[in-house]
Amino acid sequence: MPVSMQVIYPITEDSHFDYDYYTSTHMALVAEHFGPHMQSAQATKGLAGGPKTPPAFHAIATIVFADQDAMKAAMANAGPVVGDIPNFTNSKPHTLIGEVIA
Repeated sequence: MPVSMQVIYPITEDSHFDYDYYTSTHMALVAEHFGPHMQSAQATKGLAGGPKTPPAFHAIATIVFADQDAMKAAMANAGPVVGDIPNFTNSKPHTLIGEVIA
């Protein structure tokens, strides 16, 4: 059963996020270190939380793995990816790992 990992970067009063660095450098690190183990990866930039409502999140990254073993293998290589986070944001990310059901 496929497994997804979502990394969610909340917006706070004093948070910042460098989208250029994130898309050009950080996502390349994700591909380099997780690539052999993941099925897909995408990043979504927050634009709104609804009509006339600002977004609650800078971005959400969604990475899909074939199964939990593939995710565990990718996470064994996560050091450089996690260590890169302060280079593009001071937002403390939340993570959701789940079973892909649809």
